[in-house]
Amino acid sequence: MAKTNVKSGTIVHPHYGCTVGAAYTVAAIKGGVPIANCGPGCMYKQFFLLSFDNGFQGSAGAGGGNVPSANVGENDIVFGGKKKLDELIKSSLAVMKGDLFVVLTGCSGELIGDDVPSVVRQYQEKGYPVVYADTGGFKGTNLTGHEIVIESIIEQYVGDYDGEKEKGLINLWFETPYFNQNWRGDYLELVRILRASGFKVNVLFGAQSGGVEEWKNIPKAQFNLVVSPWVGVKTAELLERKYHQPYLHIPEIPIGEEATTAFIRKVVEYAGIDKEPSEKFIKEEAELYYYFLEHFAEFFSEYWFGLPSQFAVIGDSSYTFAYTKFLSDQIGLIPVKQIITDNPPKRFREGISDLFRHISDEVSVEVEFIEDGYLVEESLRNTDFGSGVPLILGTTWEADVAAEKKGLLIEVGPPTTEEVAINKSYIGYRGAFTLLERIYTATVGGK
Repeated sequence: MAKTNVKSGTIVHPHYGCTVGAAYTVAAIKGGVPIANCGPGCMYKQFFLLSFDNGFQGSAGAGGGNVPSANVGENDIVFGGKKKLDELIKSSLAVMKGDLFVVLTGCSGELIGDDVPSVVRQYQEKGYPVVYADTGGFKGTNLTGHEIVIESIIEQYVGDYDGEKEKGLINLWFETPYFNQNWRGDYLELVRILRASGFKVNVLFGAQSGGVEEWKNIPKAQFNLVVSPWVGVKTAELLERKYHQPYLHIPEIPIGEEATTAFIRKVVEYAGIDKEPSEKFIKEEAELYYYFLEHFAEFFSEYWFGLPSQFAVIGDSSYTFAYTKFLSDQIGLIPVKQIITDNPPKRFREGISDLFRHISDEVSVEVEFIEDGYLVEESLRNTDFGSGVPLILGTTWEADVAAEKKGLLIEVGPPTTEEVAINKSYIGYRGAFTLLERIYTATVGGK
């Protein structure tokens, strides 16, 4: 069985936001406007953990500090906040430029039982593109909220459909926006790979998204592609029931040539489309990949002193596995501590553990599931990295332990305060070298 620490009564140094943090799922949709029906501090905290102190990602339109909020106070809790919410929605529609407005209810609104659906329904009946999502923070993390918001949009905005499906068109369910600071660049790389392999892609978040009109095309896709150990599976199951769309679940985010080539072939085989475009693309990308890898190998073999040989990864389910597999199976480093912090549902945990046990014929590790940042730091503090320089892929929370161990800390998850993320990726064919550049620049630079 996977190692699991006893849960403490409180959690310090959280590595995720609360459910209402899914406001950033809405902000990542072109034309999407989140409306926060919660207390005055809720959006402030989500902004800092998921955006500002997470690669200083920046935002446009309704993201960042521009999220309309009800700022629910004592009077609203005692007497109800329906009238205040109604005024907020009306003001948001008048002031904010958007194509889809999503009301996210936090803990206070859900606990006192405000009838948010009836308030929103009045606007829906008048033809306004407004939906509601019950995202009380006690329901889980921003990853939980991400799936709740998606379900709300599909049920209340996308609606029913019984038309034809378009072969080769896929809905991409990938990273939770803003959660990983490189999500924008990762979407660009994965969409580039899929399109070059012969697919049309509904890109629902980020720079290449077609906005809310693309959400309307969700029912037309041939199938849903989920690239994550667990986030997105619930969405795909909903779409299978609602639109009779099958889904392909690939739990591994591909990094490097071997993983990315295997990923492409799996998706193409599942879709049953012509293999010629994808094989041509694979050949071109592989030639480029190994050209650069050969030159990196010269440095890697000659600069033998001071390079880390053992590493730890602390992060969410998707990236902890992706980084571990790439660095161990392809680069030859030794994984000594792998900690998952995103609290995946129990039904997925054994499958996630099996991924780590079967990284390759030569590499098998036991992963730990720990939410509490204090326990994460204690586990890392007690890890033996041997005599070499420890390499730690983690977050700002692990900075003190990394300094104690005189290790290299590469921040790869929330919060990240030592990196600015604009358009960077560590995945696919091209992102793999960006990751290696980041690690080994830190190595030779002495930081």
